[in-house]
Amino acid sequence: MIIVPVKDGENIERALKKFKRKFEKTGVVKELRSRQQFDKPSVKKRLKMERAIYVQRLREMEE
Repeated sequence: MIIVPVKDGENIERALKKFKRKFEKTGVVKELRSRQQFDKPSVKKRLKMERAIYVQRLREMEE
């Protein structure tokens, strides 16, 4: 359960924004979408490798 403490006089928009951020960090929506369809283990592995290569190239470009 996500709890967002709201201070006196705090804008409801800001509290809602905090809630959305916390909810996003839990990864519930991401997991739900991934469970809607089955991905073969080989496909998962390939995507993981592609992401790792992409991140590595980004880090090399920063240096």
